[in-house]
Amino acid sequence: MITKAMKQGLTLAFVMAFLVGCSSTDTKDSDAAGADANGGVTTGTSGSGSLGSADGSEESMEALETVIYFDFDQAVLLPESRSLLLAHAEKLRGTDTAVRLEGHADERGSREYNMALGERRANAVRDFMVLQGVSRGNLEVISYGEERPLSMGSGESAWGKNRRVEIDY
Repeated sequence: MITKAMKQGLTLAFVMAFLVGCSSTDTKDSDAAGADANGGVTTGTSGSGSLGSADGSEESMEALETVIYFDFDQAVLLPESRSLLLAHAEKLRGTDTAVRLEGHADERGSREYNMALGERRANAVRDFMVLQGVSRGNLEVISYGEERPLSMGSGESAWGKNRRVEIDY
């Protein structure tokens, strides 16, 4: 049975997928990898940093998770990720803090496909944060594809940790 909250989540996921698809970055999807075991990890590792406020003073940032995880072969934000991104956006709104969004993929698929997938994931995070009022000019998107795995191995446990965007202050 689909609840109202699930419908709202699916609607938001559809809108975000549409926005990612309308991105100005030209990427070509090919070589889709095998079936999804659908065991995506939805928690992140803790990270901290500092944010410079608009007047140049440093504000200590409370420990926020800095890793956003994705399902297999997807660049759609998971419902659990949105609240974390809202907290990051709140901290960044109105500041001139530069942030790098690093997109990653697991080892399945070709190198080119995974580079494009990592970029789509980072763009999804960027687009969400821009919609929350963060300056687009302060957000840099970079993709590492499968080149910088967080976890070595060839199983859902490792793959789930490698399908991510890292927020680097």
